[in-house]
Amino acid sequence: MGRDEHRKPKGKKQLSQTPKNLISDGMDVEFSEALADENDKQAQQRAAQADQRAEK
Repeated sequence: MGRDEHRKPKGKKQLSQTPKNLISDGMDVEFSEALADENDKQAQQRAAQADQRAEK
């Protein structure tokens, strides 16, 4: 047993690590190349470069 197991407040509700409003539903949004503007294309290029750096 760790030290903090004995120091829990009694009668108080424990808060979860992640607030419920920040938990995603797991649904991805599809990207349409036809609707992309220049900022979207630049963001995709930056993401691809970041992925390459992360693989090294």
